[in-house]
Amino acid sequence: MRFVGLITARGGSKGLPGKNTALAGGKPLINWSIEAAQKSLLERTIISTDSEDIAAICRAAGGEVPFMRPAELAQDDTPHIDVILHALDWLESNGDLPEYIVLLQPTSPMRQATDIDGAVRMAVDNDADSVISVFPAPVHPFWIRRLDASGRLEDFMKWPEQSGYLRRQVLPPAYALNGAIYVLRSRTLRENRNYFTDKTFGYVMSEENSTDIDTHADLLVADLLLKQRKE
Repeated sequence: MRFVGLITARGGSKGLPGKNTALAGGKPLINWSIEAAQKSLLERTIISTDSEDIAAICRAAGGEVPFMRPAELAQDDTPHIDVILHALDWLESNGDLPEYIVLLQPTSPMRQATDIDGAVRMAVDNDADSVISVFPAPVHPFWIRRLDASGRLEDFMKWPEQSGYLRRQVLPPAYALNGAIYVLRSRTLRENRNYFTDKTFGYVMSEENSTDIDTHADLLVADLLLKQRKE
């Protein structure tokens, strides 16, 4: 049973331009994912990018960039699953189709090799179709509201039978996807074009390791955390 890592890094980020190579903790953001993969149980990790600049940075960090992603798979509206399937097709055409592909997004620099290994072991132990990393939800779904057309607050979901204020301690645990790790069975992903089946398991990560970079503020926080971790 083989596990191959896949780091996807598009060059044309709009929300935070150049975020995949922005400096965090003294090195390009994507380098943290490359290093975590290198220290993990993954037998091989490849990078899919459309950017020659990103490819050069990855190779300098010891990353493997065996192909360049075609431009049509690097658009703002390109489904991520199509990028993964493209990488699987390349691996198969080169005689290296793994049982599982492990997606590692470069915007999760705090993810550790131990997190990757834990998710991989969970997939093996449960014969999972997929294992997806999560963390304790920062806001419980029972506390989320929506606004109607006039601005009035409405319940977003049906509350439990108890009335009144519900303390977090009495609510059922809730977890949010953190985007750090997706362990996906290659065959099932191809057949269903979906990350989720009835054999999808959640690998719980800490809040700190779940840090995701989407804005400049996120990058500043990650930079501080990574520097503190190095010290």
